[in-house]
Order: sequence, then C-alpha cells, then structure tokens
Amino acid sequence: MNRRDAISRVALMLGAAISTPTLMAMESAGSNTKFLNAAFQLTDSQRSIVAEVAEHIIPKTSTVGAKDVGVPAFIELMMKDCYKPLEQNSFVDGVKMLESKNFLSQSKADQVATLTKLEADTNEEMKARNVKQVKVGDNVDAEAMEKAAKGVPFWRLVKELTLLGYFTSEGGVNASFVYEPVPGKFMATKLKPGQKAYAYL
Repeated sequence: MNRRDAISRVALMLGAAISTPTLMAMESAGSNTKFLNAAFQLTDSQRSIVAEVAEHIIPKTSTVGAKDVGVPAFIELMMKDCYKPLEQNSFVDGVKMLESKNFLSQSKADQVATLTKLEADTNEEMKARNVKQVKVGDNVDAEAMEKAAKGVPFWRLVKELTLLGYFTSEGGVNASFVYEPVPGKFMATKLKPGQKAYAYL
C-alpha cells in the first residue's frame, strides 16, 4: 500500500472532519498534478516553530511524538508540493504570527496558552466564514472553497497534517494500534483497559 492510500484510509479511520484543501491534497499526492509553488519557503526558525506546534499536538510520552516520526518534514513537504497558494499563504501567515509572538522563547505553559487561544480564534473564524466542513466520502464543494476570501487557517492545516503525518508513519501506527495483517472475519471485540485498538490497513 502506498502512502496516498494510507492517508485516505487513516483519515477515514480517524473519523475527523477534513477540510476540502486537505482532501484535494490527498488526491494530488503521488500524482503528476502537484501544485508546486516555488515561492513557498520556510526559514529554519519557522521550521522549528512548526516542529514545536506539531509536538504540542502529539507530544512524546511513553510512545513516540510528532518529531520522532518526522511529522514536521512531512507537513512542509505536503504544504509545498500538494497545496494551492491560498492555503500556502495562510500557513505561512500563521507561522509568521507565532514568530512575531516569539513562540520559541515562550515557556511550555505559555506556548500551550498561545495555541489554545489560536484554536479558539480559528474556530470563531471558521464560523464567521461559514465554511462547510466535510468528511471523507462526502461531496466536496470545491467551488465554494474557491470563493472563500482566505485559505483554510493555519491552525486547521497544521493540526490535520500533524494527524495525517503521524498516523501514516510506521512509528505512529505501531504506537497507537495493534496491526493485524490477516484479520480473518470481522467481529465485535471488547478491548481490555489500556489495550490498543486494531488497525486493518
């Protein structure tokens, strides 16, 4: 199975609402129809900010975190190769906003507070724009998204790509699921306390 198929299946498995640009990016990943915007470029400082944000979303505990499985590099690659300028600009604006707040110099607690406020602001912004959120398998209203004044907000993009990057990595899957390559018949299974869910990819 290639990573494109894995991303689509993991997105469905997570049951999370996925934005239209991310769905489109998943469709274009691995194909010849990449958007390729040479203008999209992150500085080393901005890469560090993306890495810290991803690590806050999925931190290292008794299992690997976002940094451990290469999520920051995955995010940058996906943004550069698979997203349109509208989302790329939105992403860079979000990183620059955190850069202006000296995010990397903040304490861990202050970083969490900054990201918590960013998430709340993003939720309000999404409501204000009345952007319809769709799930994998629903009809994607690409035309409506094209009419939006701005691309999907930075927080929404970085959160989605962190989840996709983590749960399509070997380390992320092994840390979160019990892999059964030959599951046999599907049947209801009661998990023991603390037992990992099964992943049939």
